[in-house]
Formats: sequence, structure tokens, C-alpha cells
Amino acid sequence: MDKKTIRTTGRRKSSVAQIKMTPGTGKITVNGKDVNEYLPFEVLVMDLKQPLVLTKTENQYDIDVVVRGGGYSGQTGAIRLGIAKALLIADENTDPTSENSFRRILKVEGMITRDPRIKERKKYGLRKARRAPQFSKR
Repeated sequence: MDKKTIRTTGRRKSSVAQIKMTPGTGKITVNGKDVNEYLPFEVLVMDLKQPLVLTKTENQYDIDVVVRGGGYSGQTGAIRLGIAKALLIADENTDPTSENSFRRILKVEGMITRDPRIKERKKYGLRKARRAPQFSKR
């Protein structure tokens, strides 16, 4: 592995995304397919590319993603966090207190923080995590 390849991991809900970022032309591949082919909605693709757009690096890196678990929304969130982490590593030589450091830009937009919300477990005596059986008076 050469020094220009950056590998990171992003997680969201039950999805885990492994990111491999290399200098290139801006091509994003998810599980061997183009990102627009893999994700069914344009909104998800826009959400996934948000860290690149904020840092103005859309056409500077090729990104190869392997993502498992969860649905499209969780996978998109996991990929987005992984890309944000990779951009921080790519920009580690810049002073984090400067105005145009990637850390400051991404932190303000909330891209670095991992969303801790996951599905609550089912409890016995209930239908779901909190849904109780219907009560009948008679």
C-alpha cells in the first residue's frame, strides 16, 4: 500500500463502510458498482458526496467503498462518515485552527460526529421495543 492511499471505516445504524481513497478524478465506486447505479435515489448520492463538496475536493480523489449491513440510508451515512475521516487524514498537515482546514469545515457541518442512534432491542412481553399488546377492558 502506497502512502497516497487512505483507508478508513465509517459506521451508521447497522452499516459498516470501508473506504479506500486515492488521488484521482472523482470516481466513486460502491461494492464494485458506480455510486449512481448502486444507490436508487439522487438525494442519497448528494448526501454521500457532501464532505467532498464542502471541502471542494469532488474531482481530486477516487473512492472505492465496500459497505455491508443496513439499508440505503444507513449505508449512505456510513460512507459519508468514512469519506469525512479520510479527508481529515489527507489534510493532516494543515493547521486545524486555520479557517480553511478540513477539520474546521467538516466539524461545523457535523460530518465528523458518528451518529450513535441504533435500533432498540425488543423486550419480552411487548410486540416491539416499546409497542405493548392492545389492552382490552372486557
